[in-house]
Amino acid sequence: MDGGFYDVRVTREPQEPIQSEIPQPGLAPLELALDLVGRLERANQYARARKRVFTRRATVARLAALALSVASTIILGLQDLDFWTGLGFALVAVATVVNTVEPFFAWRSRWVLMEECQYRFYRLRDDVTYYIASNRPEELDTARIRVMFDQYQSIWDDLGARWQEYRRSVSVGQ
Repeated sequence: MDGGFYDVRVTREPQEPIQSEIPQPGLAPLELALDLVGRLERANQYARARKRVFTRRATVARLAALALSVASTIILGLQDLDFWTGLGFALVAVATVVNTVEPFFAWRSRWVLMEECQYRFYRLRDDVTYYIASNRPEELDTARIRVMFDQYQSIWDDLGARWQEYRRSVSVGQ
């Protein structure tokens, strides 16, 4: 590609919020299919960036909470105890805190959702690019491309609905 309207190169970080370019009216089927490929590239870029953010934030938050809990419990519990009693108390406190880290994995649902989303976008991209490659431009069917675009929209709809579901469950649990 020459860097024009149908360029599918990916940049490092997506702009927030992700916006699709408005295509020119009356695109030929090949142009329409290439537009869809570009949208899929931007969608995967968005999902990849969000997945990294969720992973990093969830990990930092839980590790900070874990460190603060362990430190405060040990400091409060070690006052005037002999060595073995203090060590036992500290190990019980650490085990308790580590066991409470399990809710951390509920945060995983968000980045797992993004991985799932990426899989679906990559799969659809493969279908579109194969369809383009296996047909001459004049044989491309606009109706079939529309079906693929509907699948693209369905992925976003599912992502939005599941995202809201996860946000509701996380906010209720905190």
